[in-house]
Amino acid sequence: MLRWRVLSLGLLLLGPLLLGACAPKAPAPEPPKPPAIAFRPATFADLPGWQADRLEEAFAALRESCPRILAQRGKAGPDGFAVYGKPEEWQPFCTGIARLQANDGAGLRRLIEAELQPVAVLGEGKAEGLFTGYYEPSLKGSRQRRPGYDVPLYKLPPDLVQVDLGLFRPEWRGQRTAGRVEGGFLKPYDDRAGIEAGALAGRNLELAWAADPVAAFFLQIQGSGRIELAEGGVMRVGFAGQNGHVYTAIGRVLIDQGVMTREEVTMPSLRAWLSANPDKAPALLRENRAFIFFRELPAPTDATAGPPGAQGLPLRAGRSLAVDRSHVAMGLPLWLAASYPAAEAPYAEQPLNRLMVAQDTGGAIRGGVRGDVFWGHGQAAEAIAGRMKHQGRYWFLLPKPAAARLGVS
Repeated sequence: MLRWRVLSLGLLLLGPLLLGACAPKAPAPEPPKPPAIAFRPATFADLPGWQADRLEEAFAALRESCPRILAQRGKAGPDGFAVYGKPEEWQPFCTGIARLQANDGAGLRRLIEAELQPVAVLGEGKAEGLFTGYYEPSLKGSRQRRPGYDVPLYKLPPDLVQVDLGLFRPEWRGQRTAGRVEGGFLKPYDDRAGIEAGALAGRNLELAWAADPVAAFFLQIQGSGRIELAEGGVMRVGFAGQNGHVYTAIGRVLIDQGVMTREEVTMPSLRAWLSANPDKAPALLRENRAFIFFRELPAPTDATAGPPGAQGLPLRAGRSLAVDRSHVAMGLPLWLAASYPAAEAPYAEQPLNRLMVAQDTGGAIRGGVRGDVFWGHGQAAEAIAGRMKHQGRYWFLLPKPAAARLGVS
């Protein structure tokens, strides 16, 4: 018994040494991840097609955005981003653009080169990211429910609480959620399945009634559109809010199920699949638990103006870009170098090198280098937006003092 106790004690003393000698080494710590957004020096000579772009086509978006930037005096900068320049640093550019004629592309180029500085953008250490397109769709509908028009488009429910998380923590800037207050706590709102099952029925929240559930779904994806009314005329509707659930791309669901490849997923291919599989379509649409609410928009006084984006200003076809507001300020001018498909078959790839303005956001737009180009209204816009899925990059155009503080001037 004593021998066993001594032997046991010896093993206890030697055990840690033996185990230490035989134990595998601890894994090396993983290298730190690249930042979600970073900047590198650049010049106007680095911008592909800078001298060829018709800059005057971006004039309206730039001019309308300037007052929003300048109105944020006392704040760090556009959307609260100090890195993108103080309002007073934007003053020379905004004063200059107010004095230009709308068709003076050469004058706008001189002003930009005099007051702004290109800054190359990296997202998670990569210069390139995904760029897609969206548009203002049309669909058949009615102000009143009637035979053939029984898919409700809802107004914003009064009990839906929308939360700007950036007001609570700086690292949550640009992130939002929504829910319903119950017992003093914010709880999740009804998801798409719940709403389609009647969670909002009987509350007089129907803004209009659509004829086609798939068209109504894609209206939610685009965030705004035009309803060709059975009563006659057109109703324009725009984004009013979201139920707070995370957006899920139905194309991603079909890829995960092995139904389509990543290369095959486009808006036309998704529409074709939904049309060919009416028995499976409702379940697939419910995979996207996010749900969009709408408001009726007044008739535009400017025929070239699109619906209002997240900045609260009308979107401009081919010049407004939806971005991740966690990283990019609304109203920021930028230079985009990407590609897009032609509007007609064979849909050959076209270069997309042009001046853009960050004026919108989107549930699927996430990342330091990521964007969604607004293409306007009509069949050509739909044809381009539905097939656009190209790699590209962008450069921010910042006031020179802001670029200098970044060390990239």
